[in-house]
Amino acid sequence: MNHIDDEEKLLKQIMTLIEYQFGSNCEVVLHDLTGDYEHTIVDIRNGHITNRKVGGCGSDLGLEVLGGNVIDGNRYNYITTSPDGKILRSSSIYFNDDQGHVIGSLCVNLDITETLRFNSFLQNYNRFDNVQNEFFAKDVNGLLEYLIQQAKQNIGREPQDMDKKERVEFLKYLDQHGAFQISKSSVYICELLSISKFTLYNDLEQIRAEGGNGDKASKA
Repeated sequence: MNHIDDEEKLLKQIMTLIEYQFGSNCEVVLHDLTGDYEHTIVDIRNGHITNRKVGGCGSDLGLEVLGGNVIDGNRYNYITTSPDGKILRSSSIYFNDDQGHVIGSLCVNLDITETLRFNSFLQNYNRFDNVQNEFFAKDVNGLLEYLIQQAKQNIGREPQDMDKKERVEFLKYLDQHGAFQISKSSVYICELLSISKFTLYNDLEQIRAEGGNGDKASKA
């Protein structure tokens, strides 16, 4: 290709493809860089993005490429700002003739101002101070079973295999997590541990005396 006109039909098809794919927030610009830099734009789609039109000029990057200050002017997915403050995600490619001279460029400027604002809104909307693991059971029996499973994992042994120290830690976990607030939970836990209610109450009294759970209103 020695001139933009040589591939004008193909280049305009590509511009149409990009325009339809990304919509009205995407500016697509074709520059002819073989003449006066004041009038390089030969085709532009959605020119309202940068307030330019056919016959307008190129950017400062184009000047650097033409001046030989930039060897490879192709740039992809970079951020720039329009004169009226729009934030643009841009890409630019340059075309050379058979002798290697720059003859034109195709530039894409996608206005992401509103999407960045929305992203900021989402980040603020989804902000949280901490993560709390919370289990939602369909009934209190399921909730009690969940707490028992968590207590077992905490100890690392099955209830029937626990010694007294492990049993007390098991009960301490359940007490701290409110298991004994559930009606008749003590009956089930006594059966699980093969202990009497008397032993359970003694263990809980010891746990609470040592500060394991200050709630004296437990239903255990």
